[in-house]
Amino acid sequence: MRSETGDSGGSAAARTGASAFAGVPAESPAGAAEGIKDTGASSRPAHSVYGALDLGTNNCRLLVAKPSRRGFVVIDAFSRIIRLGEGVLTSGKLSDAAMKRTIDALRVCADKMRRRGVTRSRLIATEACRIAINGPEFIDRVANETGLKLEIVGRETEAKLAVSGCSSLLDRNCDWALVFDIGGGSSELIWLDLKQLGRSWRRSLHDRAGVQNCIAAWTSLPIGVVSLAERHGGREVTQSDYEAMVDHVMVALKGFEAQHRFSERVEQSRAHFLGTSGTVTTISGIHLKLPHYERARVDGCWLTAEDVRRVSNDLIAMSYAERVAQPCIGHERADLVLAGCAILEALLRVWPCQRLRVADRGLREGILTTLMAEDGHDRREQYRPHRRRRGGGDKPHHGRG
Repeated sequence: MRSETGDSGGSAAARTGASAFAGVPAESPAGAAEGIKDTGASSRPAHSVYGALDLGTNNCRLLVAKPSRRGFVVIDAFSRIIRLGEGVLTSGKLSDAAMKRTIDALRVCADKMRRRGVTRSRLIATEACRIAINGPEFIDRVANETGLKLEIVGRETEAKLAVSGCSSLLDRNCDWALVFDIGGGSSELIWLDLKQLGRSWRRSLHDRAGVQNCIAAWTSLPIGVVSLAERHGGREVTQSDYEAMVDHVMVALKGFEAQHRFSERVEQSRAHFLGTSGTVTTISGIHLKLPHYERARVDGCWLTAEDVRRVSNDLIAMSYAERVAQPCIGHERADLVLAGCAILEALLRVWPCQRLRVADRGLREGILTTLMAEDGHDRREQYRPHRRRRGGGDKPHHGRG
């Protein structure tokens, strides 16, 4: 388990310069770990086009957005499961096949950014590139073959961007909130002291980026849906297999809980979970009995702990083929969804919150929020997702895990 302080991973250059792609000047970074700074917004065009790319262990995901009168509007999006971190725990390296899949997806992202005229961007790589021996070498290869200049960010930056990306969904009537992001290779957990928000908090871009200042404690578990499924199995999962996964995660949580004792705060005050990941959006879609995934119905919806466990138990009882047939799962997630459910179950056992809010937003939105707040685009948000077009590769829904 990672410490709650310090930003690990990434070169000095990556931590001090925002990513860009060929033909677009690099700007100063969003400053997720350093706070929002005035970087001369008046010198930038009023209608800049922003890009945010999140290259994770499982997914490659892009958003392109423009500032609007009420926040930002997404004009293009892309998501593809690439499984970059497949096998990295055993080999210590990114495989040739995984790197090829990823570069193919990144070429699509580069093309979208060029066609949309992106003028400012931040392109981040997370756990798979952090832990792989050949992670930095792969980043150089990406730059050479696609023109995209990715930065390997540390876990602290990743956690703070996740908070900024979904903070408009926080329930201010609560005292505490656990924001969690279940990824492919790691899971970020951030406890927020909502009492610190203050009465003036209005969900503006700057306010949402500033929620980072309410972080009471955070940690990053080196456990995600891909790594957990590789360790315990993902296709054929028995009840005992599932419990073994839950136990594995609970052991990893012990030190963090012993240090901060958030279980006592949950019992003595009002608290809720806020989840941003493919795990929670999938559970929500199944709970709502959606014939196909609908972001508008999933993003922001509330679930109870009982709802989560009912869906998880139903999935355990299904065969792999039956999970594939679920419209909100499909073959790309059918071998990972129970690992995600097990991580969430471990969180609920350690911190027994009864209410969970689902966020179909996260790191990419956090990048856009911090970049635009830096540039002075600071009005109340109305987030408008890009509508998927037939024949395209856009999958703007579903988070990382």
